[in-house]
This record gives sequence, C-alpha cells and structure tokens, in this order.
Amino acid sequence: MSLVDTAPPPTPLRLVDHFERGLDAPICLTWELTYACNLSCVHCLSSSGRRDPRELTTEECKAVIDELERMQVFYVNIGGGEPTVRSDFWELLDYATAHHVGVKFSTNGVKITPEIAQRLAANGYVDVQISLDGATAEVNDHVRGPGSYATAIRAMQHLSDAGMRNFKVSVVCTRQNIPQLDEFKAIADRYGAQLRLTRLRPSGRGADVWDELHPTPGQQRELYDWLLAHGEDVLTGDSFFHLSAYGQALPGLNLCGAGRVVCLIDPVGDVYACPFAIHEEFLAGNVREAGGFTGVWRGSELFARLRQPQSGGACSSCQFFDTCKGGCMAAKFFTGLPLDGPDPECVQGYGEQLLAQRADASGLPKHSGDHSHRTSPPRPRTGMGPVRLTLTRRADLSAPPVSACAEDPLAGFHPEASARSGSRPSAERTN
Repeated sequence: MSLVDTAPPPTPLRLVDHFERGLDAPICLTWELTYACNLSCVHCLSSSGRRDPRELTTEECKAVIDELERMQVFYVNIGGGEPTVRSDFWELLDYATAHHVGVKFSTNGVKITPEIAQRLAANGYVDVQISLDGATAEVNDHVRGPGSYATAIRAMQHLSDAGMRNFKVSVVCTRQNIPQLDEFKAIADRYGAQLRLTRLRPSGRGADVWDELHPTPGQQRELYDWLLAHGEDVLTGDSFFHLSAYGQALPGLNLCGAGRVVCLIDPVGDVYACPFAIHEEFLAGNVREAGGFTGVWRGSELFARLRQPQSGGACSSCQFFDTCKGGCMAAKFFTGLPLDGPDPECVQGYGEQLLAQRADASGLPKHSGDHSHRTSPPRPRTGMGPVRLTLTRRADLSAPPVSACAEDPLAGFHPEASARSGSRPSAERTN
C-alpha cells in the first residue's frame, strides 16, 4: 500500500503577486520628453516651465524607443512639461508607433489643431490625454492659468470632429473640483472621450500647494463612493488604491507599481522608480549609461529592493493593510512621513495624526529640480487662506529671459492661424 501525499497543492500566484515581484520589462513607463511648457500650473509635479538644455536628443530618444521595442513594452505615457512643444515630438510619436510601441501623451491641448487632430485620429496606436482640472473655467484656470480651460475645450472639439473616440479627459482631483465629478463626466461624454481621474501628489510645485488643494477627508469618501458607482467607466491608473481601506477594492491592481511595473524617464535620461517621486532617493540610473534603459530596469539595486516583499511597518497591524498596502510612497516621502507608515491621506486618519506630530515641515524633501518660468521662494505650508497663484510667468515682458532655455516655448505659433491655413506647426525649435 502506497502512501498518498495529502498536502494541499501550492496556491497559484495571482497576477498582482507577479507584478509585486517585478517584470522583465515595465508594462508601461512615463517619459517626460521636456520640461518646457507654456503654462505654470501651480500643482505641476515636475516643476516644469523652462527647457533643460541637456535633454535627450532626437537620436537618443529613438535609441530608447528601439530598446522599448526589444523589451516589448506595451506603451509609453509621454508627458512633460508640454511634450508637443518639442520640435521633434510628432517625429518621435510616429517613430514609436512604427516600432510597435504605443503612445499615450498628455497635453494641455495648445497644439491640437484640426489638422493635428486628424493625424492623431488616423493612428490606432496613439491615445491622447487632455488635461483639465476644472469643469468650469473659474476652477480650472485658478490652477492651470488664464485661458487654459478654453484651450483644452477647443482641443477636445478638434479631436471629436476628427472622429477620435475614447481620448482621455485627465483630471487631477483637488478640493475645488471634487464637487464637479458629474460635470467632468458630462464633458467627457459630450466629446466621446473617457474620464480619467488622478490623485494630487505633493510633488514638484504640488508640494507647495498640497495642504490647500488636496481633498478633505469628507471629499475622499465622496470620491470613493463616486468611483464605486461609476466602475469601469472611469479610469484612475490605480491612483486611489489607498481609498480601498474604506472596505471595497476599487477597479484596478490596487498596487504601488514603482520599480515593479512602472517607472519614469525624465528629459535628461534619468530613470526614477516613480513618476511622482523625482528625487535622488528614487533615482535608479540614466539611459545614457552603458546598458541603457534595459540595464537600469533589470540591474538597478533600487529596483531590486522595491521588488522584495514589503513588511508594511506600522501599517502591517492594520486590518486594511492588505487592501491599501500602506498607500502612496511618493505622497509619504514628500510630506515627511516614513515610507513604512501610513499614507498622509489614510482614510482611517492615521496619516493625519502623524502629519500633526511633525516638528517642522520646513525641512521636507524637495523635487530634484525646479524648471519653473520664474523660481520664487517656497510658499509657507500654513494650510490657511487661499491658494496664492504663480500664473504670470514674466512680470516684465520687455526684460530678457534668464537664459536661452527660458524663451517662450510657443513663440511664433498661432493655433488659429495654423488651423485656417491647414499647415503643420513650424518644425523650428522654439523651446
């Protein structure tokens, strides 16, 4: 008589378990092509405005795309700055899609003319995200700058007229626009688009206004309930997995993918674990180094550490840890909270308790570089009073720029004239 092994078979790994251990290539990566931007959004996570003269050249960018094709990366999420102000942007977009790398790019819409909209609609490997942070001009322009609402709406109309469906209306959720969730959905539906909501992170210039702009605890619950009600109709990019501690998990992986399935390449080729943590603490390498991006992704010591099982620290004893995973690494880092502790917006209130216990908020980590049109002293983190905007880039337009890189990235570009003439934007570098 033979003995039968009655031990239960090993539990198969879930998809999310594979992701936590990291993949041979990122599912997608965020790539900031330039810091140049025509706007000065007060919550800009990359402190964009002026172009960095060290940014990757056209050929260097193509070499990165070649690597991504060999690694079989599904798509790149291109941002900035305003990526369309790079004179070679459309060339790089075409090169990527011709090499089997899909492109999703975020834009404020300034260069989306009728002709460009037609060109984008004809490319099945391109997705467009139009940034809009208010369902009305009053709310949007308060954060993004005068005229930015009209620019975004015009771009949506051009994309809709060109027959492009399911482009994205990308919204950073703030204290001012949470009451407008239904209106955002109506705008997306009107233009045949899909609504995408993302979390406000205390990164870049966003660190200076986070206390005043991030949603209140009551609004966090309102957002959670709204997301549950709208299910798969609204994208979040796993921005709000910390809200799952309310009880029911939101659609998506509900996972911090930093260094595991996502990462960031910045304009000068530096690779960071997280698009929202541009700081030397999370710098993994540079694509200009021997081995390129592939070498960084597969050989970085930082990424290897992030792919190890995480203890959870103080949060591991919380009954909701398996749901929220302790929240967002970047949000904790830039608010001065321990990485193995609760999220600053922990729905159980533990983050608020730690924030209140901080002895001094003036020594908090800062973004690795400020590329704003005019760099001013940091605003005090009082949390009191209205948001003080920094939306006028140059008080004295007759004064010379700080450097050649501070020139207006849209000099000589007139969207309405371009639309009337049917010509492509000038290929001359203006940023």
